[in-house]
Amino acid sequence: MSNLFVFIIFVFLILIFLFLFYKKPLNRPTKKFSFENLIPTEKEEEDNPDINTKNWDLHKIRLIKFGRSQYKGLTFFVSSEDRIYYLSKEGNKVYC
Repeated sequence: MSNLFVFIIFVFLILIFLFLFYKKPLNRPTKKFSFENLIPTEKEEEDNPDINTKNWDLHKIRLIKFGRSQYKGLTFFVSSEDRIYYLSKEGNKVYC
């Protein structure tokens, strides 16, 4: 009787081992990563003033359209007096 019990436990442990280590991957649909989604189109850049740009003409268009634009890492704003400024590290307005 004890030999049968040992045999059943042994088979059970082998099945657990096989199940844990030789499990087939699930047939899940995988998303393929593409860099196309990371690079904004010209239309997206024109419609979003928070996207950094190095294009001066696009920067001017966004300043007129939205009142702010990010250019070369700085966000520029248009004041109520139509003056262009950015905020310094200390939080002061620096007019251009």
